[in-house]
Amino acid sequence: MKRKPTIHEVAERAGVGIGTVSRVLNNHPAVRPETRARVLKAMEELGYTPNPHARRIAGGRSYTVSVLLPFVATEFYRRLLEGLESVLLEKRYDLALFPILSLARLERYLQSSTLAYLTDGLILASYDLSERFEGGRLPTDRPVVLVDARNPRYDSVYLDNHLGGRMAGEYLARFPGAIFAIKVEEEPDRVFRHTVFSERMAGFREALLEAGRPFPEDHLYVTRLSPEGGRLALRYFLEKASPPINVFAGADQVALGVLEEAQRLGLTPGKEVRVLGYDGHPFTEELGLSTVAQPVEAMGARAAQLLLERMQGYTGPPRQVRFEPMLIERPSTASPKEAPYVP
Repeated sequence: MKRKPTIHEVAERAGVGIGTVSRVLNNHPAVRPETRARVLKAMEELGYTPNPHARRIAGGRSYTVSVLLPFVATEFYRRLLEGLESVLLEKRYDLALFPILSLARLERYLQSSTLAYLTDGLILASYDLSERFEGGRLPTDRPVVLVDARNPRYDSVYLDNHLGGRMAGEYLARFPGAIFAIKVEEEPDRVFRHTVFSERMAGFREALLEAGRPFPEDHLYVTRLSPEGGRLALRYFLEKASPPINVFAGADQVALGVLEEAQRLGLTPGKEVRVLGYDGHPFTEELGLSTVAQPVEAMGARAAQLLLERMQGYTGPPRQVRFEPMLIERPSTASPKEAPYVP
């Protein structure tokens, strides 16, 4: 087995002391750019990979950031992680993912001795776990940032989902035909008082009320985050009203199922069934799906920047960074100008 190069060999090749190599590894600001470049070049030539455990012993850091998130295998969290990594990997930090997945797993993560709380920083995605602890604070002295969630005690990067729901309601209220909506629910949702899907629906209902459009309780369908949920929802809606109907899907993945089912039933998207998604995932453009888009990658990058600043010593008050969604109109909804709503 080939022997791994050591920090001593890196220092010798770069013509610097071991302390300088260590400062480069720890992103210390006192290292001159030309020296840093020389050390990094030596590391690359030798194929040197720092040992994170050794680095923690030497500098009190693990160069790892914990990310607690509901799920991993969805387009939203793939994009969010891409945004986080675009900033953190530049600073040589690794991500340790802790998917919640279930209430049992969540309870395990809430133990202060778990690995999630032993890294250099903690990012909570979508769910604010702090409300599960006494005093509303997480059992860690590490910096914490929330993304796709909001808490006044911690730095938070969030989308104004209430505004996004309002935009969807105001838009669909201009069309003729009954209005329906799909709310996404996953098992972990039931553990929390506030979720992004609830905020979207609250804004949506508010806009419809102001527009004078009826929205009976049985026009809301609750399902899981999947295309299958969208297919089931459309069948349910067609039992309640005849086309044309207007559907606000709480997520693009669900809207995908609505489109598929409409086409299977021989209904024309954009005319007999108008579908508006939420998220703005890349696949929506190819499908011609109208959507309320959110800048997921930018939110992830901003959350990572806030965490880095905390890890580098920033001690100011919690910062709240608000992003706004944008409605993108495509063929899955015709322009309301062509068919204005008449009460």
